[in-house]
Amino acid sequence: MANPNIVNVTSILGTTTYYTPTGTAAVVLLPNAAASGTVFKINQIVAANVNGSAAVDTTVSIYSNGAVAQGGSPSGGTAYPVVSTVSVPADASLIVTDKTTAIYLMEGHSITITSGTASGITYSISYEVIS
Repeated sequence: MANPNIVNVTSILGTTTYYTPTGTAAVVLLPNAAASGTVFKINQIVAANVNGSAAVDTTVSIYSNGAVAQGGSPSGGTAYPVVSTVSVPADASLIVTDKTTAIYLMEGHSITITSGTASGITYSISYEVIS
C-alpha cells in the first residue's frame, strides 16, 4: 500500500519527534519504511538553534529510497531539499514547514537533516501517521 486513500483511512495517529544531530553529515529525522502501509502527513518542522553563540546553517530534505532509522545515514536515494543551507541565528528558530505547506511522506522515503555545527540545531517534527 504505497499510497493509502486518505478518505477511507482506518486510523490517523498524531505524534511529535525530536532529534539533535551530533555531527554535520545528513541524518534521518523521520523515516517511513518501505511497505509500511502508511503515509505521513508532515504538519510542522522546526529547527531551533541551541548553539547559543553563533548562527548555524541547516538543510532539511525529503529523501527518496532510503528510509533508515532516525539518526542513521540516508543511503541509496536522492535528497530533495525543502530548505537548503539556511542560516538560523543564535537562540532562534526556523519554521521549515507548517500546516499551510504540509508535506506527504510516502513509503520508503524519509525526512533528512543536516546541521552546519555538531549539536547546534534541535529539530522537532509534528506529523500524522495515516493508514
